This record gives sequence, structure tokens and C-alpha cells, in this order.
Amino acid sequence: MDGFSKTIGGSGPNVPAGSHPAGGSQAAAGGGATQRTQYPYVTGTSVIALKYKDGVIMACDTGASYGSTLRYKSVERIKAVGKHSIIGASGEFSDFQEILRYLDELTLSDHMWDDGNSLGPKEIHSYLTRVMYNRRNKFDPLWNSLVLGGVKKGPKGDEKYLGMVNMIGTHFEENHVATGFANHLAIPILRAEWREDMTFEEAVKLVEKCLLVLLYRDRSSINKFQV
Repeated sequence: MDGFSKTIGGSGPNVPAGSHPAGGSQAAAGGGATQRTQYPYVTGTSVIALKYKDGVIMACDTGASYGSTLRYKSVERIKAVGKHSIIGASGEFSDFQEILRYLDELTLSDHMWDDGNSLGPKEIHSYLTRVMYNRRNKFDPLWNSLVLGGVKKGPKGDEKYLGMVNMIGTHFEENHVATGFANHLAIPILRAEWREDMTFEEAVKLVEKCLLVLLYRDRSSINKFQV
């Protein structure tokens, strides 16, 4: 799960150890009753991902906003999951941290079976779909849109997978996906320029083009990003 970061211009401060714990039920002020999260606090903006000739590429900026204030500038919203997958998230950052905790438990349990098999991106995407839909049904959703991609060896060789699931459990698989503002601004570019036989270098140039458009048009986007 190799990756790299790139900055256009300057760089931001280090990321904090945690953020506002908006992900779970909170004790109501002055009482023992619980209160559901009604709106996100610290949020990240768009994630872009696409399949290319040899795998899957995913990109997003490293900013996180507190309301309309760009509060943090070095937040990593793309993480490796197990041996074969990567996940990227838009939305509430502390909820994403909770999802990563779920995935750590899932991959640890899978590893402990020690049966020579490991969960691939398709299985993890299915698991996340159930998690998001379950939380939605409790009226306590995880305020994220998630992109899950990866490559795993199958009967026909390396099999690429890319899918998305949102906060109410709606999910799909596609050759290229985008969340947040990128769903409106980057998807038309991807539809026009994406090819199945793209090289890694061509894929990087395409996602950088999409990120540049977002930097121009999305007030929450910054000039430092993760690929």
C-alpha cells in the first residue's frame, strides 16, 4: 500500500492526535440521556479514485475543516486496510477514526484464523455497507462517504475492485468514483478522460487535474494532497 504526499506551495501544521468525538452517542448536558450526533464537526472534503491498468489509485487533499474554518492541514484520509485494500473518507473525521477501529478489529480477527486466506476489497466493501446501513437504521449514522479499492489475486489473475458506500448504506461498484464536491466537478472529467489501459503516470496526472479543479472551486479544498 505505497503512497505519497504532494504540496502545491506551502505546507501545514502537524495533524492532532484526535478530533471532536462526534462519532458516537453523547451524554446530554445535565442528564444521563444520550443524544445522537446531529451534524458533523471536523470534516474532510472530496475523495477521488479510479482503476488503471495495474491497480487502483486514490487521492484527496489533507485538509479538515471545523465548520467553515480550515482547521487542520495535514489530515490523512486515505488508509491501508489489510493486505489488499485502501480506504478513503469524506465527512466527519472522528467517525472515520471509529470506522478504522472497526476495520482493525476485522483484519485482526481475519488474521487470527491463519487459514492462508485474507479479506479482499470486495469483502471489506460489503462489510462497510452493512455497518453504515446498520448505523443509519439506529438513527445514529456515521457521517462519512467511503471509497474502498484494492487488488487481490483471483482465479483469473489480479482482480481490481473499486466501490463506494455513503452514510445511509447506499453502495455501488464503478471504474471511477468521487465523493463530496468532486461528485459534481471531477466525475465529468473522469468520464471524458478515463481509459481502462491507463498507466500509473497517466492516472496520477488525471487525479491531479481533478484535484486542481477542486482547489479552484471548492472552498474546503487545500493545495496539499495525498495519493
